[in-house]
Order: sequence, then C-alpha cells, then structure tokens
Amino acid sequence: MKEFLYTDLRKKPELKNLAANWFSLKWNVPVESYLECMDAYLDKETEYGWYLCLDGEKIVGGLGVVENDFHNRKDLAPNVCAVYVEKEYRNQGIAGNLLNIVVEDMHSKGISPLYLLTNHTNFYERYGWQFLCMVQGDNDTYLSRMYIYRYI
Repeated sequence: MKEFLYTDLRKKPELKNLAANWFSLKWNVPVESYLECMDAYLDKETEYGWYLCLDGEKIVGGLGVVENDFHNRKDLAPNVCAVYVEKEYRNQGIAGNLLNIVVEDMHSKGISPLYLLTNHTNFYERYGWQFLCMVQGDNDTYLSRMYIYRYI
C-alpha cells in the first residue's frame, strides 16, 4: 500500500499558495478566500486549520476548518469544509484519515463539536459523524445535510 504524508499547513507553510490554488480549482471558490483563511491560521489568529494529504509533492486530498461553510445556521460552528480527494486516489482511506486527523487536532485544542455540510449520505457516518439536521446553503434553493462530530 502506498505511503502518503498527512500534514497541516503550519507544518508545511510553503505549500500555502499551492494548497489555496488546489482547493480553489476543486470547489470554484476564489483563491483569495482560501488565502485569507490560511493566513489567519498561519498567523495564529485562529486554530481553524488546513490539512493535506501528499503523494510526494502532489496534493491528493485535503480539507479545512472554518467558522461557517456558507450556510444559514451560523450557530453551528466550526465547520469542516472543502473535503476532497483526487479521483484516482479515492477508496484508499485518505478522506477518513484526514477526517480523523482534524477531529483529533481540534479536540487537542479544546474545539468540539465540529460540523460538516454535505449532500453525501452514508459516507461520513463511517467516521463517527452523525446526521444533525437539514440546513440551507447560502444562495441555495435546496436543503443540505448537516453532520456533527462530538468528541467522546
């Protein structure tokens, strides 16, 4: 089985621009939005971080933690966001490892519970997340699923 490096941006700040561009391409969110959040994390203005899975120097998976992931339930924070694994790297446990890493890291900083907005079903439950409620995304006419992770 292939060895991947899991890291957060504070351990590899030189990847900031690459990571911001990578997330921007995956989620069609402006690079500047990612850079702003990443700078706040790197400058220790927040403990809400950015986590990457690397295959050599290539980003193959990642996720972040932000105050609100573009939804109307501002009371449900912080949010795990931008969970993505490159198609050719899926089904190798990368997303699950990233989710477990972020849960442990946030818990070590006294941050719990965590929330996650998605349209997926039967994926996040595998990693201890529980369906909480339906919420409306900003600019959406439909409802999406909100999950919660309570560290036990």
